[in-house]
Amino acid sequence: MAVELDNPVAVRRVAMDLLARREHGRAELSRKLRQRGATQDLIDPALDRLAEEGLLNESRYLESYIASRARAGYGPVRIREELSQRGLPRSEIDGALSESGVDWSENLREVWRRKFARLPQDARERAQQGRFLSYRGYSMEAISRLLSGRRSDD
Repeated sequence: MAVELDNPVAVRRVAMDLLARREHGRAELSRKLRQRGATQDLIDPALDRLAEEGLLNESRYLESYIASRARAGYGPVRIREELSQRGLPRSEIDGALSESGVDWSENLREVWRRKFARLPQDARERAQQGRFLSYRGYSMEAISRLLSGRRSDD
């Protein structure tokens, strides 16, 4: 049975249920509440209150999202794009990526090692490996360095 989101208590309850499952950004949470039938004039005060109480925290959401996607083998380019699509400001995303503590070159090497484990033997293999790593969200510079056998500190 669907819950009617026609009052502040119901909107807050659904928002808290969503936040209990995982961190959300404000724009994402607002979108989900609208999809469930809440009006924007009920959503905004509820989200403001959740933010004041520390239950809705965009920096915590960014940190959680970046860590999760990095563990899954995705690079900073892809993560930045995904977060931009979720309505987060580019400056906050860039700050969170730089403060994440993720060693992106090590992450890239690990993703490459799990998928390929050996340097490309010809142009076709190089292109295949490069496309895969680029899709995963790593810069062409880092990919080129890896596939040429150079370390990031060379």
